[in-house]
Amino acid sequence: MGKVKDIHVLLLEDDLETLSRVLQCLYELQNSLKDVNIAVTTFSEYEPVEKYLNQAEKNIYDIVILDRDTFEGGSFHALDLNKYEPDKVIGISSIPPYNEELRAKGVKRLVHKDYQNLDAFIEKVKAHLEEMLLQVLGRR
Repeated sequence: MGKVKDIHVLLLEDDLETLSRVLQCLYELQNSLKDVNIAVTTFSEYEPVEKYLNQAEKNIYDIVILDRDTFEGGSFHALDLNKYEPDKVIGISSIPPYNEELRAKGVKRLVHKDYQNLDAFIEKVKAHLEEMLLQVLGRR
């Protein structure tokens, strides 16, 4: 086994079921890749995006998983995509126009969150995550 690589993931999601499913997916990927330590930062409210993430001097995240709406009526789309590069983002809104807003900002990885079929949703997210993790590890 080679040197363990730390990969930082930012997860912006307010729905606990979706959050738990994505975390389970990351756990499985970490176990399958063996030489990876996935460090996850999660925010379930949009205020830390504006007050902390957008104010930070630099981006420390390798991957960003980005929902849009929050329960309190805010938006995770406040994230500064000039700092958090669109090619490192997976948009996961349940509302197609919100994913299209991200596409207009250069995000190419978009997965429609279908609450009626979270299994299919999570498999698509997992495929993106695996590809991105392999890119960060230099295996693709």
